[in-house]
Amino acid sequence: MATDSWAQAVDEQEAAAESISNLHIKEKPEENGTASNATESGSAAAKSEAEGENKGTDDDEKEDKAAQSLLNKLIRNNLVNNTNQVEVLQKDPNSPLYSVKSFEELRLKPQLLQGVYGMGFNRPSKIQETALPMMLAEPPQNLIAQSQSGTGKTAAFVLAMLSHVDPNNKFPQCLCVSPTYELALQTGKVIEQMGKHYPEVKLVYAIRGNKLERGMKLQEQIVIGTPGTMLDWCGKFKFIDPKKIMVFVLDEADVMIATQGHQDQSIRIQRMLPKNCQMLLFSATFEESVWNFAQRIVPDPNIIKLKREEETLDTIKQYYVLCNSREEKFQALCNIYGIITIAQAMIFCHTRKTAGWLAGELSRDGHQVALLSGEMQVEQRAAVIDRFRDGKEKVLVTTNVCARGIDVEQVSVVINFDLPVDKDGNPDNETYLHRIGRTGRFGKRGLAINMVDSKMSMNILNRIQEHFSKKIEKLDTDDLDEIEKIGS
Repeated sequence: MATDSWAQAVDEQEAAAESISNLHIKEKPEENGTASNATESGSAAAKSEAEGENKGTDDDEKEDKAAQSLLNKLIRNNLVNNTNQVEVLQKDPNSPLYSVKSFEELRLKPQLLQGVYGMGFNRPSKIQETALPMMLAEPPQNLIAQSQSGTGKTAAFVLAMLSHVDPNNKFPQCLCVSPTYELALQTGKVIEQMGKHYPEVKLVYAIRGNKLERGMKLQEQIVIGTPGTMLDWCGKFKFIDPKKIMVFVLDEADVMIATQGHQDQSIRIQRMLPKNCQMLLFSATFEESVWNFAQRIVPDPNIIKLKREEETLDTIKQYYVLCNSREEKFQALCNIYGIITIAQAMIFCHTRKTAGWLAGELSRDGHQVALLSGEMQVEQRAAVIDRFRDGKEKVLVTTNVCARGIDVEQVSVVINFDLPVDKDGNPDNETYLHRIGRTGRFGKRGLAINMVDSKMSMNILNRIQEHFSKKIEKLDTDDLDEIEKIGS
């Protein structure tokens, strides 16, 4: 990396307030006497807001893991096409490791096989190939599995539960604990879909608000719910006889331990279960806290890890544009749009306030714009993403809530209106990778444009470039022909 060229770029930015690269940014004439009244004007105000954002004072993007997990479930129609390898650590290393390439090999009940195909699963996913033989084995094997969203793990443990229950026994035999009411409902939907042709097996939700009469005993074979209610049903109210449970599933373990009390409640449920009960735990991440929790819940486990698909910058051309204020960044954005044809674009802002302002300005400028941010209900976010996927809006303005896991094939350009920083104002390299990884997908070329509006943000971009050892070029008019090819 040529460090002196970066130093020169900073000097140019500070010395020449009126020039932004070779793009000539002109103030947009006021419409009906109202320019950008919606926001503070002037570089001092913009700089002050940027500094506030970098300190993380807006609070709006504290990661809500449960909401993000639910969003991924709502918007994902298909399994992730994951080519990465499955790592397996077996409880008994001498035991042969089985994997399957078809659902027929699992010798499922015909009505379950019908349910699997009815859900659109033609062949097992990567994690299902290895996990299902373990989950369906006799005697039962315990499992801790790590996999990203969309790899088919919910369908896998649902299939295991449906396979193990005896519909002639009218009492709970499988418990599935989810961190939230909404996530429990999503898993319940999978059970209902997969068990569509197996009506003898019944499902009940152990969730707050589902009031049962004292003294009654459940007759449903599968119970899915949240930790607090499930614990009450097993212990305090005795609706469930925990000693008769054959399969215990703890889903979204990383989300579970992020919620006050859930970890302790889950452990208390697990302690009530018989020693021969099959324990299955799933988590998207395996930080130390998650791993410690998993080991307390699942004795003598087999362990499966599905490596995250590494996102690469190889197919993405990266540029930066020098500006002096938020308003200049907006004008640069308009100029870029005026010169090149863009299929669909995602624009990332640091706070919902900036995102709301920018979406309003772009909309007034005649662009079809969708806005996505953290204060929206998860179902609303899913609806916005679906509209964007369907091409009803060409531009999606969003905060970090949308940086992960959303694949829209038509996205050709990602614009970082604000560079991603952590709560201490340092470059957030992982978020940068996920943001610009929304383009350049499915083997296509992509384009990322970074807006730089201060010496501080130039330094952040410099450090991002060093981290990825990937040159980010200054956007010049000479580059526009190349950009036009990528963006269209």
